Amino acid sequence: MSSLGGGNAAVRRVGRRAEALIRHARRSHQLAFVGLLALTVTVSSAALAMPTFIPTSVLVIPLLLGGLLLRFRSLVVLTVFALIIGSYVMSERASGLPKTGFVIVLGLIAWIILTGAKVRSRLGVQGTRGEQMLMELRDTLTAQGELPVLPAGWRAEHAIRSAGGASFSGDFVVSTTRSDEVLEIALVDVSGKGIDAGTRALLLSGAFGGLLGVVPVEDFLPAANHYLRRQDWSDDFATVVHVAVDLRSGEFEVRTAGHPPAIHFDSWSGRWQTRDADGPLLGLVEVPEFTVNRGQLKMGDALFLYSDGMVETPRRDIERGTDRLVGHAERLVASGFKGAALELVDEIGGPGDDSAIVVIHRKTNPSELAGTECAAPRTGRQNPLRRRSAVLRQLKAYTA
Repeated sequence: MSSLGGGNAAVRRVGRRAEALIRHARRSHQLAFVGLLALTVTVSSAALAMPTFIPTSVLVIPLLLGGLLLRFRSLVVLTVFALIIGSYVMSERASGLPKTGFVIVLGLIAWIILTGAKVRSRLGVQGTRGEQMLMELRDTLTAQGELPVLPAGWRAEHAIRSAGGASFSGDFVVSTTRSDEVLEIALVDVSGKGIDAGTRALLLSGAFGGLLGVVPVEDFLPAANHYLRRQDWSDDFATVVHVAVDLRSGEFEVRTAGHPPAIHFDSWSGRWQTRDADGPLLGLVEVPEFTVNRGQLKMGDALFLYSDGMVETPRRDIERGTDRLVGHAERLVASGFKGAALELVDEIGGPGDDSAIVVIHRKTNPSELAGTECAAPRTGRQNPLRRRSAVLRQLKAYTA
């Protein structure tokens, strides 16, 4: 057992040293280049000395490492050097082996590696640095969408699913609190979907996140529209639903810019109603006007913000999609909408479009409802068809 443990420790030490060497090689380009040249010579010599045990195809290893560590010009030098060495090694092998075919295959592999390196060189990065930058940008976009910690009695959660399962999405969320008293959330849908819209979404998330909580609530959408106009995007635009909730009184304001309206669940009546607030798409009008819809979240109430990918598909219009969303959300009333965002995105989100939803819930205080029997039972006795028809009537007015 002790020898086995000692062997595992030795393997871990070798692994750590190898990782440290790779990190150092990434920082020192010249060291990586010289080391790969030496590796090419070493494996070639080993292939000549022990042709039975070491195949000539081992020369592919330095090329693959070079594609990860070297700049384009140095990789070209390494590739030419490996092809020359490989041709020499094959010429020394016994007759009857496919020597020309091996050189052609090695050259084809080298061309594939060089093509990938050429694309990365356009970014000014080498090896896996470009992929690492994209991962960091994705993590930044995800971190900016994290909702703030709310005081007792409130819950807010969100979920986003990109079209095709990509890491980047055209939908994103930015949020902040003002003096721990006012919660501001903006759900943005950038034109396009998936990776195609991901770069614009990343740019706008940084800008909108900087505006949110800094400019007055009523000035957020005009300022966001002004920023988008400055980008001079010919056919691209964005839709936004922006809500500000007073965490003391529950009063809220909803403003939209070409976005589906928010849905308000009234726990005391069991009704669902849309909160329409007309406003043009961001980036299309020089001086837009945005109306406001005000309301109040009482104990047990909830507010739903969602993108069009949740309610609209090529085979389903927005009215039927919203009716379906409300129907699924009704099932989550009893659980206090805990985990509702993720479940609704998984169950309702359209497979061909980015889907996002934000759920803001003011929790019910059991001590304040002691001796009261009307809150929870009403939601169960309320006719779901009446609630859905009310939503449909308001949606028709919205889409008219």
